[in-house]
Amino acid sequence: MLSNSRSIKNAVILVMAFSVVACAHPRQVSSERKQAVYTVSKGDDSLVSRFAPLLLARGYQDKQNRIGMPGVKYNAEGEEEIYIDVNCPAIYWMTRKFTTSKGRYTNLIYRIHFPEIPLSLIPFHLTAGKNVGLLFIVTLNEQDRPVLFTTSGTCGCYAVTIPTAYLDKDAYPMDWKSEKPLHVYGETLPQLLDFSSFEDPRLVVSLRPDVHRVMDLKVVDASSVTGSRLKNVVSASLLPMTSLEQIPAGMGRTTSLYYQDWPYEGLVKGSFKCWETLFMSLISLDFFVGTDKIYGNSETTGTHFYTSLKPWNRKASDMWHFERFLKFNGWNL
Repeated sequence: MLSNSRSIKNAVILVMAFSVVACAHPRQVSSERKQAVYTVSKGDDSLVSRFAPLLLARGYQDKQNRIGMPGVKYNAEGEEEIYIDVNCPAIYWMTRKFTTSKGRYTNLIYRIHFPEIPLSLIPFHLTAGKNVGLLFIVTLNEQDRPVLFTTSGTCGCYAVTIPTAYLDKDAYPMDWKSEKPLHVYGETLPQLLDFSSFEDPRLVVSLRPDVHRVMDLKVVDASSVTGSRLKNVVSASLLPMTSLEQIPAGMGRTTSLYYQDWPYEGLVKGSFKCWETLFMSLISLDFFVGTDKIYGNSETTGTHFYTSLKPWNRKASDMWHFERFLKFNGWNL
């Protein structure tokens, strides 16, 4: 019995170690890979438009690194297939408010999708799959100043929250190391974002090619976006998040980006991650671990937007209940 217990423990440790290694990748991106900056289409001066991040897509020459809009096509059997149309870039948004003992806050939530993370063994892409996405959340205080920036994959993976200079120090986690950069599964990110130094600040989010990880964050002045340094600027439509559940499907019909029925309820259509299921489903107790999903209330969506692999943290780490998610990660807003 003891021998079996040790074998299981060793197997779990091996899987976890392999997964961590699989998440690592070369830090440098070849200068030969083209880049483009996605900005939202010119519109009103709403908070949603003003704080929408600028998305620096590296490896832009390759289709999988381009942001697109979910569309529908049909196979030979007439079955519906969701794909990402990179000829129609789009950034989807929604807002949510939450209250803590210290104040009231507004979350500006943005979502994007790519055609895929391609299958690759060298380097190994653990998160390979189709219709993958990223989520960005800008948290504003009562003065409409950004105090936090949170990002994760639309599977809930690689979640990280970064404070801005507008956040009081007593709101930081107790173990926060303000003098050191953040290390997030192989990526190095700044430990603080300072919007106060610019007249018209914009947050630039650099995206690693192929795996679509956030690899850098930088606040710049809006005027620099049209400067000579950024030659390829792509305008993306800014659309309400609800439109992802009303994708035109021909003949006056619409369909959703997400499955509606159990056992796939709430998951992005076509986004099954075979490697993550193979290596991570046991430790997470979730066969669909890594599969991209809807950002919503689990009571109606059928799935938790959890950000911790530990099954006992499923509810506490659910990013939909944002004040609970922050508390779980040590933030004291």
